[in-house]
Amino acid sequence: MASQDYERYKLKSYRYWDLYLHENQYYLGRVYIWLKRDNINDLMDITNEERAELFEIGRQYRVVMDKYTKWKPDLYNWAALGNLESHNHHVHVHVIPRYKTARIVESICTFTDKNWGKNYAPYDKEFKVSDDIMWSIYESLKRALR
Repeated sequence: MASQDYERYKLKSYRYWDLYLHENQYYLGRVYIWLKRDNINDLMDITNEERAELFEIGRQYRVVMDKYTKWKPDLYNWAALGNLESHNHHVHVHVIPRYKTARIVESICTFTDKNWGKNYAPYDKEFKVSDDIMWSIYESLKRALR
């Protein structure tokens, strides 16, 4: 994905991290938290300040999902990755909401966690929702994160 595509789904910017809606919503409300500092690819190498902010973002996101959306996940998976993007190493953390039962968005789109009770991967990487549903999810989260 080109870097300009990432910006399209930015939910909130913090001092050290940015929070983005994941472009694949197989797991309803999936986001990732992207470290702004480049050339670091191991979560264990982040600073104390970066770690504190990461944990605060994670806690804030759980509150938003649990209290301010209708989806209310049953569990959260956290996956920390260090990858190469545009020739720079970077750290990011995926937050994957998990659901025992199906969730419905806008009374028309049903989300079912077929991997409940197992690892979140593999999952359907080709899963798509309409632009209207994607923006409904995005706006719900962005509004609650203010």
